[in-house]
Amino acid sequence: MLSTPSMNHKEFAPDLIDRMISRVSTVMIGKESEIRLVLMSMLSGGHVLLEDVPGVGKTMLVRTIAACMGGSFGRIQFTYDLMPSDITGISVYHPHTGHFEFRPGPILSNVVLADEINRASPRTQSALLEAMEERKVTVDGSTYLLPRPFLLLATQNPLQFEGTYRLPEAQLDRFLIRLSLGYPSPEQEINLLSRMQSNHPLDQVRPVIMAEEMEAMQRDVKNVFVDDSIKHLIVSVADESRRHPRIQLGISPRGSLSWMVASQAAAYMNGRMYVTPDDIKDTAVAVLSHRIVIHARSLMEGISGEELVVELMSRISVPPYRSRRGSRL
Repeated sequence: MLSTPSMNHKEFAPDLIDRMISRVSTVMIGKESEIRLVLMSMLSGGHVLLEDVPGVGKTMLVRTIAACMGGSFGRIQFTYDLMPSDITGISVYHPHTGHFEFRPGPILSNVVLADEINRASPRTQSALLEAMEERKVTVDGSTYLLPRPFLLLATQNPLQFEGTYRLPEAQLDRFLIRLSLGYPSPEQEINLLSRMQSNHPLDQVRPVIMAEEMEAMQRDVKNVFVDDSIKHLIVSVADESRRHPRIQLGISPRGSLSWMVASQAAAYMNGRMYVTPDDIKDTAVAVLSHRIVIHARSLMEGISGEELVVELMSRISVPPYRSRRGSRL
């Protein structure tokens, strides 16, 4: 039986994290860095937007992570005719009792896959906002709390825009990170074909972390120390983005907070209870690139959000850092 990490048992956390990464890697070959980012988001209590072409394993990654965590899993296939009640649930009237019974939707799960999120109407997409931000849903005037931990992983295809609705900035800003899986190398793809030939490796995946253990680690992440110099670094980059000539809309205060929380989780995964500038650098692109709106002319020139984030980081001087508080796990 796995020991639950707590304030007195943090030494179990790195082992649990490494075991989870190793287990997911048996299915998602060659994607350890992406797996670490998704797990970092989970430890932060944030959500993930997987943006990539079909067939590279977006849905498989979500299913594998859900299988590795002993909690509930819900899947929502977004289509143009999907209604908000298909996500949140619905109240059903029973005439023989005279009462309404709430039938929860798939959003009331520990891990939720929102597949092809941009194919639903803005009205349906808005049903996710309350769940993502406040961890609850409201149906017919009644409020229902989501289970903890709660992680939403959404997918979208960046190429086919027919019959899709662009995600508004307010919704993009609620995703802690955005990432792409990319194509595997030829060697990795051959390995994948060999492993899939007789059976699916997902069938062999068993839970590594219970939901209660993940929730305990999320509480520990909140106690990771962040020095004032790190906070000044975060705000300096955010302020620079708001004055950059190529950026129409810079990093919001929510983006700064998300960056700090992600850095706390990155430090925790590295066995530390304090954040360093390296944690800030390692999480910058995944956390910030989708939070800035680029001017149309710069988009026509092929400038990406990832490139601008790297440029912003290069403009900020990072002094040598020594932890004045905190410790290793």
